[in-house]
Amino acid sequence: MEKQKNIILFMADELRSDYVGYSGSGKIETPNIDRIAEGCDFSCCQSSNPICAPARTSLITGRYPHQIGTLAMYGDLNVTIPTYMQVLQNHGYYTMGAGKLHYLATWASGTPRGKILNLVELKKEIKKFGFDELWESAGKQLMLRNFCDYGEYLEEKNLLEPYLDFVEESLEGEKGILHKEEATRPSILPEKDYIDMVTAEKSLEMLKNRPKDRPFYLFTSFCGPHMPFDPPEDWIKREVYEENDDFIEDVPLTVEQKKGLWKKRRNYRAMIRLIDVQIGRILDYLEEEGILEETVILFTADHGEMLGDHNRMGKAVPYKEACTVPLAVRHPDYIEGEKCSSPVSLVDVAATILDSAGIPVSELEGQKLAFSSQIPAKSLLPILRKETDHIREYSFSESGRNWQMLETKDWKYIFRCEESGPDDLVEELYHKKNDPDEQHNHAKEPEYARLLEWFRRRRSYELDHTLPIQTVWAPLHLEN
Repeated sequence: MEKQKNIILFMADELRSDYVGYSGSGKIETPNIDRIAEGCDFSCCQSSNPICAPARTSLITGRYPHQIGTLAMYGDLNVTIPTYMQVLQNHGYYTMGAGKLHYLATWASGTPRGKILNLVELKKEIKKFGFDELWESAGKQLMLRNFCDYGEYLEEKNLLEPYLDFVEESLEGEKGILHKEEATRPSILPEKDYIDMVTAEKSLEMLKNRPKDRPFYLFTSFCGPHMPFDPPEDWIKREVYEENDDFIEDVPLTVEQKKGLWKKRRNYRAMIRLIDVQIGRILDYLEEEGILEETVILFTADHGEMLGDHNRMGKAVPYKEACTVPLAVRHPDYIEGEKCSSPVSLVDVAATILDSAGIPVSELEGQKLAFSSQIPAKSLLPILRKETDHIREYSFSESGRNWQMLETKDWKYIFRCEESGPDDLVEELYHKKNDPDEQHNHAKEPEYARLLEWFRRRRSYELDHTLPIQTVWAPLHLEN
């Protein structure tokens, strides 16, 4: 019997697809992340929902956010919903997680600062999502309300409250373009205590101390380059400040706004370079241990970052800067530097990981759920094996009740639900090659009526075919 592959998933938070070196954009060099793309670069990967919690919970369940009730930033993933980590555990894998999860966020928007959700005390429950070993960071802004392992780490060094003050002072809104100097200050923490440095260190500790007689899964989840744009000062100094006036402007930006954005983009690149070096440390360890060629490695992000394009910061909108995420897969049996421009989805990570372990994606269906048989996740390995050049004709994304989006290799369709009522629905249709900045909406042009109808049918199909699950409520103590 063939030995099961080890599996590592690296995830960044709020990383645009054009801010990795292998994308060819010329915006940044990421030599270590590029090593993962030695397998295959999936350049048309869409986040299932360009918001942290929905994207992350969708990824681990192989389901769309509307199927699992995680459509917004706030709320919790129901622990009865199967995850691929649980399936890996059932097949003998030792599963580890270091960094940001964001599966729980019970508190509502506007909740005041404090230890609202103590993830350290809840660790036994959180590990039920499928982790044998876990060291969790809540995320930079989420630390204002969630207490996590990283918060405990800082608290022991008397750094937690100063850090939370720093984060709070750095916050800006995502709608429109604001700028205050605090938003681009370097981290106040010693470099060794910076969150992504600590996440890499904890990942290495887990790898070194893992049981050596079992295949392993490691989830290394960095908090950068999510705002606040706060790399350590030395990393900012290594990054050249550039005034590249390449913004996608729906309305003209002021000179002051552009200067603030150029500072943010410099810091954004610095955070990515720091993450790239940390990934390199982990790849070097795999080589030293002689297990790199026994390990499947994936790299992705939960969503992108507007960085001033379309006069916005942040995410949660259907523009490519927020929705298109980097996805690279390095499978040691298929190292051929492939590039795939066919549409794929972040949900496909779940099926790809299970397929890499020789496990069918159907094991995500579970036995305790109603309407649970519809798993939209599809494995990417047939593309790496050159059995096909695509696994789906379109990807599907959504964001709460606000919009849904379908994307093919050539076209993007957006359906917006306006607050004014059912008679004021908005559709958008963009040709990706001819209009990469998404400025020319073809939806009202008669010659595209048939194409619009094609997208409408598939939008309805996705919403009607992938029903919300019904979770178990009564404590029946059913066997797995």
